[in-house]
Amino acid sequence: MTDMEDNSLPSDPDGSKRKVMYFYHPDVGTYYYGCGHPMKPPRISMVHALLKEYELLKHMECITPPLAKEKVLLEFHTDDYVQFLKVVTPETQHEMLKELRRFNVGVFDCPVFNGLYDFCRTYTGGSVCGASKLNDKLCDIAINWAGGLHHAKKYEASGFCYVNDIVLAILELLKDHERVLYVDIDVHHGDGVEEAFFLTDRVMTVSFHKFGKYYSVNVPLDAGIDDDSYQFMFKPIMRKVMEVYDPKAVVLQCGADSLCGDRLGCLNLTIEGHGECVKFMRSFNVPLLLLGGGRYTIRNVAHCCGFKYGDP
Repeated sequence: MTDMEDNSLPSDPDGSKRKVMYFYHPDVGTYYYGCGHPMKPPRISMVHALLKEYELLKHMECITPPLAKEKVLLEFHTDDYVQFLKVVTPETQHEMLKELRRFNVGVFDCPVFNGLYDFCRTYTGGSVCGASKLNDKLCDIAINWAGGLHHAKKYEASGFCYVNDIVLAILELLKDHERVLYVDIDVHHGDGVEEAFFLTDRVMTVSFHKFGKYYSVNVPLDAGIDDDSYQFMFKPIMRKVMEVYDPKAVVLQCGADSLCGDRLGCLNLTIEGHGECVKFMRSFNVPLLLLGGGRYTIRNVAHCCGFKYGDP
């Protein structure tokens, strides 16, 4: 992809503009979890097509990220788990039953499919590359809608997630930022990220969700919560977090399964309410990495991700 003419978002209320880099790999939408599985990578290609039709790409520098290298994955995940992801295929999985059980792969949530390892490297590449560009001060906001797979653990897959691109991106940010704040507005708990940084004060995790337990900052939500009620909690909580913790970079996971009508979610947020969370976090003017996450109703995914770039 080529650099665009105006690599900035529309003006913020204070009149300033932020340089934005958008990371998209054309192969990310070609992977297939299997018949009936709610996780559908082609949704990312649909988001990209919508951004193009809205003519929003002209506001960003569009980059095709490299696939994450094995040594990058090993900065968090164990060697035996990464080696397993490299070699397991639909054809060989029946010979690896012990490993499948050990790494929680092969179950409905985390099936073995063609190109699994490269899929992990593709979505992870965008998140880590985005973090690297923020470190180098080449942009103010980095976006990778293919990322945000927050359930993956150090040694196993979980909840449709195999490699935790968020953890790896935060580790990259920590190379140049003293403290990083992770905020998760997916309907599910960002447990894999919280667990990874549970013993360090350099990363704070905040998760607004209906499903999950054992949080760093616990914001449990009732089913059916709407925009007004959500913002009533979100803004004062995040304002206080930003004031007290004073992060030098923020990672915001924007799982769209918290929107009304998601097939796996149960909240009642609108696209406008969801986007308001992004707008609010952007207002603090710290380096910001925006990632995708859970989203299982295709029309919500495309419109939600498009909306966040600035009132199409």
